[in-house]
Amino acid sequence: MKIALINHGCAKNLIDSELMLGLLVQRGHEITLDETDAQVVVINTCSFIYDAEKESVQSILRMVESGKKVFVTGCLPQKHKDELKSAIPQIAGMLGPSELHKIVEMVESDAYSANISENPDYNYPETVERQQITVGASSYIKIADGCNYKCGYCIIPNLRGKYHSRPLENIVSEAKTLAKKGVSEIILIAQDTTGYGQDLYGKYALPELLRELNGIEDLNWIRIMYAYPSTLTDELLETIAALDKVVKYIDIPLQHSNPEVLKSMLRPALDHDKLIAKIRAKIPGVAIRTAFIVGYPGETEEQFNDLYEFVKRAKFDKMGVFEYSREKDTPSYSMKPQVPAKIKKQRRNKLMKLQQEISREINNSYIGKTLPCIVEGFTDDGLVILRSEHDAPEIDGLVYAKSSEPVTPGDIEQVLIISADTYDLFGEML
Repeated sequence: MKIALINHGCAKNLIDSELMLGLLVQRGHEITLDETDAQVVVINTCSFIYDAEKESVQSILRMVESGKKVFVTGCLPQKHKDELKSAIPQIAGMLGPSELHKIVEMVESDAYSANISENPDYNYPETVERQQITVGASSYIKIADGCNYKCGYCIIPNLRGKYHSRPLENIVSEAKTLAKKGVSEIILIAQDTTGYGQDLYGKYALPELLRELNGIEDLNWIRIMYAYPSTLTDELLETIAALDKVVKYIDIPLQHSNPEVLKSMLRPALDHDKLIAKIRAKIPGVAIRTAFIVGYPGETEEQFNDLYEFVKRAKFDKMGVFEYSREKDTPSYSMKPQVPAKIKKQRRNKLMKLQQEISREINNSYIGKTLPCIVEGFTDDGLVILRSEHDAPEIDGLVYAKSSEPVTPGDIEQVLIISADTYDLFGEML
């Protein structure tokens, strides 16, 4: 059977898609990413916020209307269960995130089935080899899934269940396999990477994992995403600073700066100024990425201004800002007062305008410096597309450079930076 797959959502979802494809390939099915070339389509959905749900639903409707046999997997059926089938009765079957190992059984059945756990508990299927649908210099590795936190705005624990770390040796083995396939950079992901190992080993084991990965000969870079502020230990920061292959980049979604808003979000109300100062002191030359939510229920103008002034002081290298999205079955859904959409948009725009000024200033500081960069590909007019260690794939900026010598994706090259704009750098390869 020829089966097409459409993936929505984050990199964690992408890995789930690749695992399902691995199971289907093992069974002998033919896989395509061109949905026009298959009668059967699997759509792996996201349900983190309303906009993500809307995008997933649009894909389902488009495939149903084109006459495909459509199977829906992931967070959307987990969250909406019966409502989804009722709204789109043509759906041929559904799987929740915890049941991805049942993908073969579902697509081979002639009868409709909905394998959706009432109490989701995601465990990584260690015996399955991912069928990668993204080929390039970098690859993601999921080191854990699920989440033990109950942030006031987040539905993920309801969809994925408790936090489960993968065994360290399995992650190292997967990294070695990827490196042998030519992957130059691995990116470690989870709902919370800094919590890795606590459930398996009774301690935070990310530093130990990094040391093991750093010894893999064919790897060039190791990147960590989604650090949680209260578990960003001194040991971890010192390990990142000490290991040559671990890029000096911290992705730490802080969500807000005001203590009252953080408490309302059920987040740790840490001194974020002190935390940022510590990160920069422990890891010289580090780039820090963060994300904030504006318009959380009850956020006052004064509390937003507190966040604005914090961003002005902190000068983050990279930053995302999201308007609060009201999600059912989260603590914040029924909180009052809800901030009007117009105010949320204004606050987001104001914060992003400030960040654009900061980003331009930081990028201009690279002019005249030489940066190690990973080769991603080439533009139509012959420029090399690269990424510095301070930029994660897909979400951060790029480096465009002229080269007099041929280069290969995945190589690390030295680039002299000649000019910059708000998000990207331009230079010449040495």
